[in-house]
Amino acid sequence: MRRLLAVMALAMPLLAHAQTVACHLAYGGETQLIEASPENAPYAGAPTAIGSFFLFRIVFVREPADLARINLYVHADLGEAPIPLQHASHPVPVRNQERYGFTGLQRIYEPKRESELQYWCELRETARR
Repeated sequence: MRRLLAVMALAMPLLAHAQTVACHLAYGGETQLIEASPENAPYAGAPTAIGSFFLFRIVFVREPADLARINLYVHADLGEAPIPLQHASHPVPVRNQERYGFTGLQRIYEPKRESELQYWCELRETARR
């Protein structure tokens, strides 16, 4: 019994909680969930293609503390170079609201087809080992 308690005591720090940013995206009748863990570089995180027009990127930086923030980028992918449509910066810590996380419901429109991308993001607590 003592041996089991000792093993459990050693394992407890490994079960610490981590945070991720989860963004819920809706475009063209499809929904998608994109998650990002904290990074140490402010330019980390590859963009995710949404349909054939949008690129969505999450950058979650926790350290150093004075630079801790969540940056969200929406770009138009028109071939040659992505064109920025929206950049939102949220200093950490953020607090989820009752509905639509910490961003509220966002709507971005395509200039060519007038289609709409809707998204909202939340901070999630996840157990990690």
